Amino acid sequence: MERKNRKLPRLPDYDYATPGTYFITICTHNKQCIMGNIQQNNVGEAHIQHSPIGLIAKQCLLQIESHYDNVKIDNWVIMPNHIHLLISITERINPFPTMHYDIPNIIGKYKAAVTRRVGNAFMHSGKLWQTSFYDHIVRSDADYQQIWQYITGNPSKWLEDRFYCE
Repeated sequence: MERKNRKLPRLPDYDYATPGTYFITICTHNKQCIMGNIQQNNVGEAHIQHSPIGLIAKQCLLQIESHYDNVKIDNWVIMPNHIHLLISITERINPFPTMHYDIPNIIGKYKAAVTRRVGNAFMHSGKLWQTSFYDHIVRSDADYQQIWQYITGNPSKWLEDRFYCE
């Protein structure tokens, strides 16, 4: 079977180890809603009730900073079928030539860690994640603030979300 030509997801010739902030979206395989569901609290605020997979994804996400001295997670949300995060590389660190401290490597290791911890027991299709991920290089304070608000407000806008599923 011939694979269809996929659009390359990264900006050509950009060094993703460059210090800066990146907006990342990671989707589950076939956008399955397996990481939880959105609920309203008693004052009408939306929040996510994480499933066991969502809890593992959260635990692994919170461990990223402890694995990389030069990485900071500024804001994040785990939705039923995707994750948004603002991740910053604070300085270029490459202590070993064979190790890559760049965004694709960090996200790849994160996805692998979640997959390993979830195991086959929870996976419906044999795959947990969609291939690759979306990224946006944050270029200004206004851009950063807009993305921060988007991430923070994402649960309350779930019904309007392009990734919405029942």
